[in-house]
Amino acid sequence: MKFLQDYLKKEPVERFVVGLPKQTNGKDSDNLPRVRDFVNKLAKSFPGIPIDLWDERYTSVLAHQTMLQSGIGKKARQNKALVDEISATIILQGWMEGRGNL
Repeated sequence: MKFLQDYLKKEPVERFVVGLPKQTNGKDSDNLPRVRDFVNKLAKSFPGIPIDLWDERYTSVLAHQTMLQSGIGKKARQNKALVDEISATIILQGWMEGRGNL
């Protein structure tokens, strides 16, 4: 939350988009309670900013495919932080496309 507080002091934020962890069959994943806890803390910390949840199924797979297609080396593809960053970009892109913003 500290990072977000500092970020919001410098940049305007209209809303938060958070990945919603689902299993491939559409049921909630084991990680969902942690995400819900995070979303609740986010809502309490920033009550004026709306939060949208977006299905994050297959984003890690798409991130790995993107990394392969871009020619990123094997060692970099094993970097979870990089996979998460690309996955977050894919989530945001999907959210924007779903709302007609692209």
